[in-house]
Amino acid sequence: MNLEIKVLVVDDFSTMRRIVKNALKQIGFKSIVEADDGTTALDVLKQEEIGLVVSDWNMPQMSGLDLLKKVRGDEATKNTPFVMVTAESQKDNVLEAVQAGVSNYVVKPFTPDKLEEKLKEVLDK
Repeated sequence: MNLEIKVLVVDDFSTMRRIVKNALKQIGFKSIVEADDGTTALDVLKQEEIGLVVSDWNMPQMSGLDLLKKVRGDEATKNTPFVMVTAESQKDNVLEAVQAGVSNYVVKPFTPDKLEEKLKEVLDK
């Protein structure tokens, strides 16, 4: 797993962004940027070379699912690994995310070990 890539953490709650960032740092990632919603995340994706997106599902303005669809629909970002972190564990939502091209799925609450396990599945392909 390449820990040198830049990771974009997208969540409307600053506390959750901090939790995800701390977990990523514990795993060994050094370069982490944040966005507070999907529209801000798209701006970051246009300006910086992002190697992994870790996004919440439920956000105002643009949901994580809508962000995922935009990322997958853009030639420049369509292959960027995208991990959804959410309290949503209903089968329909998981299926919808899979159909939209999500790389993996982490259900809140999670441990840094669980996040690392999910990221390894995505980044070691």
